Formats: sequence, structure tokens, C-alpha cells
Amino acid sequence: MGLNRRGLAWSASFVLILSAALLAQKKDDKKQSDAQKRDLPDIVKIMDAAATGQLPNDFGLTWARADFLKAANNLEYVPFTVTYDATKVTSPSVAFYWRVVAQNGGASATLTLPTPAPAKKDDKDKDKPKPASKYAYENLTYVTPASGAQARLSRPFTVPAGTYDVFVLMREQSSGAKNAPAPKAAVIKQTVTVPDLWTQDLTTSSIIAASHIEPLSAPLSPNEQLERPYAALGSMEITPSLDNKFTTKDELSIFFLIYNAKTDAMNKPDVTVEYNFYQKPAGAAEKFFNKTAAQSLNASSLPKEFDMSLGHQLSTGQGVQLTSFPAGDYRLEVKVTDKISGKSITRDVNFTVTAS
Repeated sequence: MGLNRRGLAWSASFVLILSAALLAQKKDDKKQSDAQKRDLPDIVKIMDAAATGQLPNDFGLTWARADFLKAANNLEYVPFTVTYDATKVTSPSVAFYWRVVAQNGGASATLTLPTPAPAKKDDKDKDKPKPASKYAYENLTYVTPASGAQARLSRPFTVPAGTYDVFVLMREQSSGAKNAPAPKAAVIKQTVTVPDLWTQDLTTSSIIAASHIEPLSAPLSPNEQLERPYAALGSMEITPSLDNKFTTKDELSIFFLIYNAKTDAMNKPDVTVEYNFYQKPAGAAEKFFNKTAAQSLNASSLPKEFDMSLGHQLSTGQGVQLTSFPAGDYRLEVKVTDKISGKSITRDVNFTVTAS
């Protein structure tokens, strides 16, 4: 029995390594509004209190997922997604601030948030260097709340491999009115272990199971890339599934990148990718269900201009219609084999299929 599948448009495509320019934190070119300037000290105060365990959560803010890909300069790119109850938000604009703290105390800061202007001092102080951030990463944006009880919001950060505590805050914008109630806020803390993808060993990015994949109509600006981090991976915008649950009418779409494959004299790899599906019956051992034809990523299948010495990377994936999958739990085993080095690795994706 063969699976109804399709090779996605970006299968066996190539993308340049995520550049420092793309990944650099971008300050909004527009001047901060008076309300934003007024709110900043309170935002920083709330985040500082969160480090001591004081975590308000007026919006049901929840960590949903994080994914790991190579950035530039030995850094890792970590797009992440949170969900929140937008029906509880009453402000038309919400501050969204994320702070990444290295558990070992190290830092590779790229931005220090603006602080309220101090009392005027002598002009001789104006040229003094500003202190570096003590956090591995931090950023602050303002967003228009989405709709629904499980709205989602994604942002990225870039850090070296390691273990981090990620603090995420959402806070309503204050009205500035006298005796107005305090703006509602939510803060969560999530520990994230970021793998080292810069070794010499064959490895992959996170295997992303997507609920939607759409082509980009035009390149994104740096600010758009910050707001849509899963569209910074190539020519497609990926909407990751938050629970890996699909119906028999859905297509299971997989995307990932392959790193550190060896190359031939033409700087091209010779890699095969296999997709094997296993059923996981309740209370019983899993059993093989089906597989797709193996993908070949080599000089014959890759674009002529593909050249790993120029920073091109292998991105691939698979789209499989789930019509023939009985309802239940499954494990997808992705096996990547580098024919030049003779090395193989496997990755697993667990997912559930429900009746339509």
C-alpha cells in the first residue's frame, strides 16, 4: 500500500544560512509613543520580579513550542510560539517582551532595552558607553492582540548552544488616565536547552510538523522577519502545529534542514532521506505502518547552482495525505544518511490522527 504523498515545493531546495543581519534584533524605526515610554519602567519592573518567582498570568499565557536551527557566527536560531486568551485582553496594544537568561551566567547580548532618561547631567556624560546587557537576549515589541481563546504569537531569539531560562511577558498598554486600574499582565518562564548545531557531525534542525505552509509572495523586511520568524527559513512561511494532532482530511507536512553533510569535489552532498511511519496502538507495541519513497539530495537532484561552500544549506520535507491513516497515534521516523561519510541519524515525530 503506497502513501498518497507529495514532495513539497521547497523539498531539496537550498537556503543561505540565516544571516546576522536577519537575526539581529531590530529596534522600531518609529519613535516610541508617550504611552510606551511611560509603560517601560513598569514592564522592566515586572520582568525583574518574575526572576524571583512572581508570575502574574491574566491572559492564560502558555509556552507552546520552540524550534532550533543554525544562525550565523556559531549561534543558534530559536523561533518560539506562545498562546494566550485574547478574549481577556482589553487594550488595543499589548507589550510583548522576551528575556533569555543563561543558566550558567554567560551572555551574548545583542540589545540593551532603552531605559527612562535620567535627570539631566553634564554634557561630559553623554559620550560614556552604555553598559552591556546582562542577558543572553532580550527584545520588546508592541502587538495588536489577535482573537480567540487560544491566540498564538511567535518570536525568535539567537544564542549560543546552552541552557536558558526564557521569560515572556505580555502587558496591556496603560491608558494614562488618573485612577485607572492597573493594566493586566502575564509572565511565564520556560527552560530551554539549545543544541549545538555547529559541530562536525551530521545533524538536523528541529523536525517541524506544520499545520500550514504557504509560499511567500515577496521577501520580508527585518521587522517582518522578527514578527514572523517561521517565514525567515526560505521562500515559504511555516505555521507549526502546536499539538501535532491532525484529521484524516489533513496533510502532514514536514520541514527541516540537514547540517554538516560531507560534499564531493563539486561541493555537493549525497544524502538520502527516508520516512517510515509506525502505528502506536494503545496498550500494545508499535508496528510498522508504511513508508514513502526515499528522497535523494545530490548532484542529480539539487539545483545546478547549489554549492555548500557558499553557505547553501539543505532544506527538505515531505507532505503526506492522511486519508489512509486510521485514527490513532503514530511515530514518524526520519532517517538521514550521508553516503559520502557513511553516517546516518534518525529523528522522530510523534503525531495523532483523528477521524474527520
